[in-house]
Amino acid sequence: MIEVQNISKAFGENTVLTDISTFFEKGKTNLIIGQSGSGKTVLMKCCIGLVEPDNGVIRFDNRPFSALAEKKRKDIRQEMGVLFQGGALFDSFTVEQNVMFPLNMFTDMTPEEKLDRVNFCLKRVNLENVNQLFPSEISGGMMKRVAIARAISNNPSYLFCDEPNSGLDPKTAEVIDHLISEITEEYDITTVINTHDMNSVLQIGQRINFLYKGELWWTGDKNSILKTENPELSEFVFSTELTRRLR
Repeated sequence: MIEVQNISKAFGENTVLTDISTFFEKGKTNLIIGQSGSGKTVLMKCCIGLVEPDNGVIRFDNRPFSALAEKKRKDIRQEMGVLFQGGALFDSFTVEQNVMFPLNMFTDMTPEEKLDRVNFCLKRVNLENVNQLFPSEISGGMMKRVAIARAISNNPSYLFCDEPNSGLDPKTAEVIDHLISEITEEYDITTVINTHDMNSVLQIGQRINFLYKGELWWTGDKNSILKTENPELSEFVFSTELTRRLR
């Protein structure tokens, strides 16, 4: 479990997060949703350690990550997998080299063990015999699956996904959603997903955090979100054609 307690963040005079307290459950897909500028990306970056909060504490299974010195954060960082928006694969690396990158950084595995792990992860995301291809030689959906394989290669306890469906067609996006959900349950990972895609919310939203103007405005699940009486959340939810049809 990841606990967020009283997190605030400002950039100059621009307050982005105000006293956010929530938690992300183990073995579940925990979503952060909200309009552009609501603070969801900054909240995720605070959790990963890419942005330092001005106030508050973030705990990973009772370990106060945000209060630790940089050197002492290394052990927790090694337990994180990150799926960046757009995949963020290294263009000059093959698929195999991309997936192996965290293993080279964080493990003492032998070359044979690394290759076995790479092949296992690629098979888990339904990609085989693509090891020697470069990102430019595969489709956008395949690149996202390679990025997921890289994110889970080091067997993480915590998986962070930033807009995992960005740039994908609806059918491919659904495949990615279900793959992330399956991996979360299969490996009992604490998964945090930053998204504005209502299809994702309604498909895999087990615990949803709605941010509005930097504040935590609502929490719930995919079953209760369509019944909300929160006006700001309702406006966000029913702004898409899909959810308008479900109303």
